[in-house]
Amino acid sequence: MWKTIADFITADNSTPVPNSLPSPPQSPRLLEEQDNWTEGQSNGRHSLLVVSPYTSPPHLLDLATLNPSQVYLARVLSILAPVTHAYAVISYTKAFNWETVFTALATAVRDDAFNWTEQFFYIVVFRSRVAPSTDRGHLGELDKRAHAEAMKSGGLFKYWFGTPDADGRNLATCIWRQREDAHPGSSGEGHKAAMRATINMYSEWHIERFKLVIGNNVERWNLSPWTG
Repeated sequence: MWKTIADFITADNSTPVPNSLPSPPQSPRLLEEQDNWTEGQSNGRHSLLVVSPYTSPPHLLDLATLNPSQVYLARVLSILAPVTHAYAVISYTKAFNWETVFTALATAVRDDAFNWTEQFFYIVVFRSRVAPSTDRGHLGELDKRAHAEAMKSGGLFKYWFGTPDADGRNLATCIWRQREDAHPGSSGEGHKAAMRATINMYSEWHIERFKLVIGNNVERWNLSPWTG
């Protein structure tokens, strides 16, 4: 097992990004990560992973609750980042450094001789346009509360949101272990309050859903619209 994701990302493996976009971090943000970390040794604070812009305890993912494959994916998603300023308006598959993420994942499982078998995950994308009159501070508080509720399901591997562009357009995305995890995450009072706020705070919004399939040994991956 690796010590940090930096141990398995090659020297020149990152996707170039335009000036002023945040570069992908070179290692996951584990709280007080132990040098000899393994799934079996993970406990307490040592298994908590930052998976969103929010870093207080209610927003952290407990890796001890996941199976080994899920731990690999959750950790490597720490390097997910946009590759263009137009992420809010272009195709979701072209908005992020997916190739970098899955190259890192493939390298990790190969180096550890880990048997990654084909599996799929559930992704939700929220595209929006913020109304000029929106109180963005209040909007942020609603989002933070909803995210803390979503983390209680234990299956939210990544939550990312950008900054509204000059036209107020933005994108947020959640990568879930499975669709069933997303249901309780969207049923809390915080999420309901955030959804009610869309009427006044957004001039436009819509949701996209995707199925992420990662093949055996991470030799292939595919993002396609969720059906069913």
